[in-house]
Amino acid sequence: MKLIILETSDVHGSIYPINYADNSPRDVGMGKIASLIHKERTENPCTLLVDNGDMIQGTPLLYYYARFDHKRPNPMAVVANHLNYDCAVFGNHEFNFGRDVLNDAVSSSNFPWLGANIVKKSDGSPFFGNPYIVKTFPEGLRVAVLGLTTQYVPNWEKPENIKGMRFEDPVETAKQWVPFLKKEAKADVVVLSYHGGFGRDLDTGEPIEEMKGENQAYQICQEVADVDVLLTGHQHRMIAGKAINGVTIIQPGSSGTHLGKVTLELEKGPAGWRVNAKQSQLLSVRGEEADKDLLAYVDTYEKDAQAWLDQPLGRINGDMLVHDPMKVRMQDHPLIEFINRLQMKVSGADISSTALFNNESPGMPRDVSMRDIVANYIYPNTLRVLRISGQDMREALERSASYFTLDSSGAIKVSRAFTDPKPQHYNYDMWEGINYILDISKPVGSRVVKLDYHGAPVKSNARYDVVMNNYRSVGGGEYFMFSGKPVVKDIPIDVTELIANEVLEKKVIQATVDHNWKIIY
Repeated sequence: MKLIILETSDVHGSIYPINYADNSPRDVGMGKIASLIHKERTENPCTLLVDNGDMIQGTPLLYYYARFDHKRPNPMAVVANHLNYDCAVFGNHEFNFGRDVLNDAVSSSNFPWLGANIVKKSDGSPFFGNPYIVKTFPEGLRVAVLGLTTQYVPNWEKPENIKGMRFEDPVETAKQWVPFLKKEAKADVVVLSYHGGFGRDLDTGEPIEEMKGENQAYQICQEVADVDVLLTGHQHRMIAGKAINGVTIIQPGSSGTHLGKVTLELEKGPAGWRVNAKQSQLLSVRGEEADKDLLAYVDTYEKDAQAWLDQPLGRINGDMLVHDPMKVRMQDHPLIEFINRLQMKVSGADISSTALFNNESPGMPRDVSMRDIVANYIYPNTLRVLRISGQDMREALERSASYFTLDSSGAIKVSRAFTDPKPQHYNYDMWEGINYILDISKPVGSRVVKLDYHGAPVKSNARYDVVMNNYRSVGGGEYFMFSGKPVVKDIPIDVTELIANEVLEKKVIQATVDHNWKIIY
């Protein structure tokens, strides 16, 4: 018998094959993924379909739904229902919009959401009620799927969004549940679906990141017995054709660019089912036509979101476009200054930091719409003011300075630590309210050659109030110096809304820079 396991992961609300910044076509989304799923099911009657998390956040369509339109069923649940998913796993971004939106998505789904290591603080029982599923195929084949989520979620998420939850170690959780699945649930095949990735090199097992506990897929393969397949995600990597310690692994990128496919060849004998062969591969959506029948179920959602995105708000006086993302990160830019100044205004802090989140940010055109704002500020962040020391500030700037490296010719480049295993441009911050110089010719860790506040050097033991996004405020992006620092103020409004409100209020935004920082090398 041939069993096919299909995986989506980190789709991030991508349904339509478009770029919302300008509606240009893109090879992404559930519309195209659906076409691949239909083909696989036609060719293979024994098919299991799993989503591995980060489903309901990430596009303007899902943002509009979550913030303004969540009286209807969640559009991602609508899509997944019509594709007859067998189960889904909670990703870290499932919690971003709050419990009401998440609960609506779960209740709107015709399939179970799995979270074996997300338990109630009160008694340790599964918080969402479904640790696993067992699906029975012809000839009595029983396949179990255990759902696991990176235990790092509390390091990023707002406490109120995960109130009452405890995220336990997924490795230890798997060790507890897999024997149960084999012995009590009588599973012939055990699949772990883990919203997390690989914190170690796939070939050598050597650590490749500092965040211990965020990506534990390698440890799962090494330490948990009787696992046949491990579905992974979170890192947005494309991994297939590999096995670790006999466990077949896969990770299908992000935004619906690929469908993960694992093929198991099974044989039934006197002692039960035996796996004779396993293979994992990635199926690209490139060249696929989107399933128009599927998209028809959510066309009204899309129409409403598109109308919202094009609402005119105001205009920019000057040039706030991003012509070259590398230059934006090397010298003060009006877009970054505008966001930092706005963060300072709404928080009352006189020091701010923010980032250019990716290399696709277009900047703000002369006439600004919601589409332009969402195209630049792509995450549902809120703001916090932290009280940090001067030493914390210096360490944070050194962390940002490590974004750059010099090649053999002396040209400045992005360090591989910020591009592998996935792009992390959002982890390079630019600051306002201080004056600083970063010398990239110096070794990492000693690149801050000037750091002044109000015309005087920043003192290591002095305290400074700094506004930043909620992800960074808990140490996200390896800014560990911020973890556990006092929160002076919390601003529970999405930054995209703050930007929109500012444009609406002022009508005209001046594109200005004060050149308070620079890069030398």
